[in-house]
Amino acid sequence: MATWDLYVMAGMYVLAGAMHFIKPKMYMRIMPLYLPNHKLLVYLSGIAEILLGIGVCFDATRKLSTFGIILMLAAFLPVHFYMLSSKKAAAGIPKWVLILRIPLQFFLMYWAYYYAYV
Repeated sequence: MATWDLYVMAGMYVLAGAMHFIKPKMYMRIMPLYLPNHKLLVYLSGIAEILLGIGVCFDATRKLSTFGIILMLAAFLPVHFYMLSSKKAAAGIPKWVLILRIPLQFFLMYWAYYYAYV
């Protein structure tokens, strides 16, 4: 049974995914240099976030979508570490905020995991 907080989580991913298309340069700036074709990766990750966010709203796709979110968040961890190591990628965000974003990723993974079995 879906609850209001599931829809908050879904909305968060749909909005975050949409931002990849609204402000793609912001996302390209934080991509680690060793990754190829930043623009394509930004758009693909935006599509993934939107689809996974929508997917958690339906019983038939919720479990698959929550595990997709967990894998996506794990794949995004190198970006957070890159932002800590690059002044340009940090975009003026205070270091303490960048550090707090790392455990936040794990909280978001747990939040998604919780809905895999609800």
